[in-house]
Amino acid sequence: MKEPRRSLHQRYHDKYYGFPIHDDNELFGRLILEINQAGLSWETILKKEESFRKAYDNFDIKKIAAYTEQDRERLLNDAGIIRNRLKINAAIENAKTILQLQKDYGSFQKWLEQHHPKTKEEWVKLFKKTFRFTGGEIVNEFLMSIGYLRGAHDENCPVHQDILQQKPMWLTD
Repeated sequence: MKEPRRSLHQRYHDKYYGFPIHDDNELFGRLILEINQAGLSWETILKKEESFRKAYDNFDIKKIAAYTEQDRERLLNDAGIIRNRLKINAAIENAKTILQLQKDYGSFQKWLEQHHPKTKEEWVKLFKKTFRFTGGEIVNEFLMSIGYLRGAHDENCPVHQDILQQKPMWLTD
């Protein structure tokens, strides 16, 4: 593995993957990245993460929910991100859904907490009912990456101990 590629994965592995996220915009950003990874390598997404952040207004849910047709076209023409109409539409529609969840539950995080614990299959069913473009692998990776499902790191991995100190939701299963 080339060094820049290795360090890209290493940074995500050591600092982000499996760690709880408590900010709704960052939770939504992770969901956008997981949706966009479908059919592609995670490395591709990691390389484009800053471009996604810029293109999607730093994952600001309110701003994305208000995107117009002009914004959709802007995103479809942005070579820095994945230019897939279904994935772009999913981001915008999912932002609108999260605004409603925030109204109903107080936050996206509280909605997740309200439904915890669930099996992977139960989560997938809930996400498919609630969001767009959220198949089994997307939901599994999203929930593992934010500490709701176990399995992000092997118990022998040093990062596993760091995550335990953050009290991921899967500890309460």
